[in-house]
Amino acid sequence: MKDKIKVLVLADHPFSPSGVGTQTRYMIEGLLGTGEYSFICFGGAVQHHDYKPQKTEAYGDDLIIYPVDGYGTQDSIRSIIRTEKPDMLWFMTDPRFFGWLWEIEDEIRSLIPMVYYHVWDNYPYPTFNKVWYDSCDSIVAISKVTHDIVKNVSPDVKSYYLPHAVAPAYYKPLKEEEILELRNKADVGDEQFVVFWNNRNARRKQSATLIYWFKKFLDKVGHKNAKLIMHTDPKDPNGPNLGAVVENLGLVNGEVMFSTDRLEFDQLASLYNLADVTVNISDAEGFGLATLESLSCETPIIVNMTGGLQEQVTYEEEWFGVGIEPASKTVIGSQDIPFIYEDRLNEDDFVNALEKMYNMSREERKALGVKGKQHVEKNYNFNNYITKWDVILKELHKIFGSWETRKGYRTWHISEVHND
Repeated sequence: MKDKIKVLVLADHPFSPSGVGTQTRYMIEGLLGTGEYSFICFGGAVQHHDYKPQKTEAYGDDLIIYPVDGYGTQDSIRSIIRTEKPDMLWFMTDPRFFGWLWEIEDEIRSLIPMVYYHVWDNYPYPTFNKVWYDSCDSIVAISKVTHDIVKNVSPDVKSYYLPHAVAPAYYKPLKEEEILELRNKADVGDEQFVVFWNNRNARRKQSATLIYWFKKFLDKVGHKNAKLIMHTDPKDPNGPNLGAVVENLGLVNGEVMFSTDRLEFDQLASLYNLADVTVNISDAEGFGLATLESLSCETPIIVNMTGGLQEQVTYEEEWFGVGIEPASKTVIGSQDIPFIYEDRLNEDDFVNALEKMYNMSREERKALGVKGKQHVEKNYNFNNYITKWDVILKELHKIFGSWETRKGYRTWHISEVHND
């Protein structure tokens, strides 16, 4: 029997609700379905109550999750590589979280290849990332912007373009009578215009700004005619107190609703379905999974034309909502990351975009959503996503090998020295 390719995964916990966690889960479950892979995961970026290794009934020993704080440590990576002997390391999220990992890349890459599923939000080219990119055997980019950046900053690193996908079994349009029932349960009037926002309550996501601008929109169209539903934690320590913002703006009659429970995929799909439009006004967004999920449910979108969002809202001559051109750029950074350029919208442009969508008939909005779903099926196809991961990982395994077959790297040998 052919040995399975064993992949060590370093990312958000695959059963966490984050976009990174969701894509990690899709990749793992899809490749497990081929019967040719097994996975060891460091389940990071979530709080743990138990640090014992976790298994699932469905996958048994083919999926073992080790809960870790943050994304792990150098010693934990060293230990798991030596004991489990994986064939490759696959890791995903912002490179700023992996400085500690690249410090020991010579140790890791002497044994197994490092495959990075990478996102970078914006231009100009982050040349300071070159030392990190060059420390990978391969980089898989989640957007065309990211892929162009990698090819220009580190042209010698083998790279691929593979955008995110959504599971069509969950994210699909519902029947009109089902949507009406959902609206009734959510205390949403049949004629009310519903704006949905699904994101983390963090600074760059502009969660509080969205509420402020939504009030400006309500002042134009009438407070009883529209509702904003935000699926987020209004008290996230990384963002503003959204409940206080709502109260300060006098939106005390249900104009803004918060969905705070952790939802399964089909429950989240219900929120996309009951909405008239899904919005994302983030200053920087590597991909923006929520708007893709929305299109898969045939709900149009309004987005900032930045990062991966601009690839979702339009394709060739077709549009699947409204894309808003940034009004200005701001520059943030740190001592480790000298600069990151962010794209800022302005109030009038966003309010005008909401008015444009509001003034469309329900049939016109539906037509945008139907075309959006076709766009998702063509360019972000779930089966193609899994197939391409299968092709990429097998190709890299063949090119770079692992352990006894590792190519291009010399394994270090430690000899004991005696002082006589």
